Amino acid sequence: MEPKHKRRVRYSGTHPKKYNEKYKELNPDLYPETIEKVIKKGSTPVGMHLSIMVNEILEFLDIQEGQIGLDCTLGYGGHTLKMLECLNHTGHMYALDIDPIESVKTKERLFNKGYGEELLTIKQCNFKDIDYVSKEVGLFDFVLADLGVSSMQIDNPERGFSYKKEGPLDLRLNPEKGIPASQRLQELNKTQLEQLFIDNSDEPYAKEIAKNIDSFLKAGHPIETTTDLYKIIEKSLSFIPEKERKESIKKSAARVFQALRIEVNNEFDVLHEFMEKLPNILKPGGRVAILTFHSGEDRIVKKAFKEMKNLGIYSDVARNVIRPSKEECHMNSRAKSTKLRWAIKA
Repeated sequence: MEPKHKRRVRYSGTHPKKYNEKYKELNPDLYPETIEKVIKKGSTPVGMHLSIMVNEILEFLDIQEGQIGLDCTLGYGGHTLKMLECLNHTGHMYALDIDPIESVKTKERLFNKGYGEELLTIKQCNFKDIDYVSKEVGLFDFVLADLGVSSMQIDNPERGFSYKKEGPLDLRLNPEKGIPASQRLQELNKTQLEQLFIDNSDEPYAKEIAKNIDSFLKAGHPIETTTDLYKIIEKSLSFIPEKERKESIKKSAARVFQALRIEVNNEFDVLHEFMEKLPNILKPGGRVAILTFHSGEDRIVKKAFKEMKNLGIYSDVARNVIRPSKEECHMNSRAKSTKLRWAIKA
């Protein structure tokens, strides 16, 4: 029996606007011309993730054939693919991801490119559990951790990661565990919310936003969607002069969503635990590269590397952060806030 023909998604106007209408971007193998056009404009095609600072990472890791590597944050699999290519069908790559939705798609994508289980092992777990992984498979020659949220998570409105798209206010990297951001908001009082926005994203209008969220909830109005929260942020910043208001609201919304995502996923606690365990999974001379995307993450990585270098655990660490090139930032606007740090095990 022939498979039933599936018609493409219909949309009004000349160009698709909603996530599920962009069928060409969601099928990159079938429509490479569309993907190329979107990337040239400096945008990321929906459902895709453009790996950041690939050349800089590969140059530092200096991967040799036969080595054993670990990608702590598989995501779309772009970095993993490049590392597999360096191994040239020798050695083995391990990759971790907490996201049960995207990791299945990535596994299939890499398998279709010729990287089966004899070359690549994907485990669904949090990267703080690297000690358990190493206990099972041994020490690693090289390790990468890309701490950013993948573009396909941000672009999918059902995941609730972006204020730009209407969706449930969730923000969990693993939607099968923990509680969504909408529920977490109800558990925090005004003072706790203000502190959360300051600690997790250096939000300058933390007091005003926390006060309005608290008032909204106390009046019996649940904050269930990304738009609900965005409107409260918009209202909180209504005192800003009109000329600057739009840009200020946009920046505050990004910071508040980031702060809530960090809270819901315990990201800082996870990173502290990861940094503590990291040297114990590396072979002598083993190399690790870490990409961070905001000051809170970078402070944790910088401090851990410096302290462990002073203790003689690492023989060398990056003295300064490495930034993406201007060309890369133009091609991929999501690369702008990226910082790369590295270390070598003694």
